[in-house]
Amino acid sequence: MKLEYLTPEAINNFIKAALTEDVGDGDHSSLAAIPEETLNKAQLLIKGEGIIAGLELAEMIFHAVDNDLSVTLKLKDGDPVQYGDIGLIVEGKARSILTAERLVLNCMQRMSGIATHTSELSRLIEGTKAKLLDTRKTCPNFRLMEKWAVAIGGGVNHRFGLFDMIMLKDNHVDFAGGIKKAIRATHQYLKKTGKNLRIEVETRNIEEVKEVLQEGGVDVIMLDNMSPSQMREAVDLIDNKYETEASGGITRENIRAVAESGVDFISVGALTHSSQPMDISLKAIQE
Repeated sequence: MKLEYLTPEAINNFIKAALTEDVGDGDHSSLAAIPEETLNKAQLLIKGEGIIAGLELAEMIFHAVDNDLSVTLKLKDGDPVQYGDIGLIVEGKARSILTAERLVLNCMQRMSGIATHTSELSRLIEGTKAKLLDTRKTCPNFRLMEKWAVAIGGGVNHRFGLFDMIMLKDNHVDFAGGIKKAIRATHQYLKKTGKNLRIEVETRNIEEVKEVLQEGGVDVIMLDNMSPSQMREAVDLIDNKYETEASGGITRENIRAVAESGVDFISVGALTHSSQPMDISLKAIQE
């Protein structure tokens, strides 16, 4: 899966920081209880149902802890799983397996929950043109993995951060003195800085949609907290001049109606801030 933000440097920096946080000056439980030469193997046991995510990352974490660990993936990211499935088998020094265990599980449990939630909502809008987007409502320092999980689950990543797209939200508009002033100031800024960034503007009602259409010069119009009927009216007004994104108050119950309004994208913050983690454990294999 080719995602621009998934660079080896970014992933390695994440793993290094996460291990520093967890291991500190040493995994003293393992150092105390397990002889250095002890070799063992363990399996990743799936104890839920859904879409698995984070297996590639797990292999990288094990190798970051100890490059001599042998990791055999039994599944691949994006596979549907059920209780009792085995995700991977890891063999090598017992101390190394134990040191990597919690970071592997923390990442995979959360990523699999996000991928599962994303897959479920994506299925609900099948047959429409709408695509499911994530948001910046992520856990600090874990956004990389959360957005990766959304992509694994069949969703589309929105902007990664504040730096790769201009999104004029309600507070930007209000602080700037209105939609037209915000758009004009944005174009002046882009001209001054020489940056080439897409522009999205949030609208809260049909009158604000009309203001954006009068001013022009944007790429996406967000329809925030509107009813499906209001969205349909807005989509008709916009008439394919700009892409449209529905946002705010999207649930399993209303997402189909939102998609059928004709919007291009539906953003759901709950994908990353409220998905239920999948139950996964790492268990020693007794031989």
